[in-house]
Amino acid sequence: MLSRGLISDSAPASQGAGEIRTRMPRFSAENFPRNMALVRALGAIAREKNASTAQLAFAWIRSRGEDVVPLIGARRRDQLKEALGSLDVSLTAADLARIAQAVPAEAVAGTRYLPAVLAHLDSEHAG
Repeated sequence: MLSRGLISDSAPASQGAGEIRTRMPRFSAENFPRNMALVRALGAIAREKNASTAQLAFAWIRSRGEDVVPLIGARRRDQLKEALGSLDVSLTAADLARIAQAVPAEAVAGTRYLPAVLAHLDSEHAG
């Protein structure tokens, strides 16, 4: 497990039939290993900051501006406690540059949702 439980390095298919990520392209058998390499790169930076990968991710989101707020989901108190620990993680300009280099947006493999889901989500924009 990476980030003390919020990010697992086991494939979603091994998590069970009810696992929603089995229907997300970024977690497909083809894309999952490539994306986990990015998570591991973040994990290395997080360890240097004495933080979990999730805490680093939440801190990065907070760095995007005052008008951007991370939405934290947690099923257990320990997950919430970990997520709230991100408030103690401060990122310098050098940290942000390292994160951008380690995980460039174009390196993420797969779309967020299946095409049918995207079509449904974008239906209000259809002409």
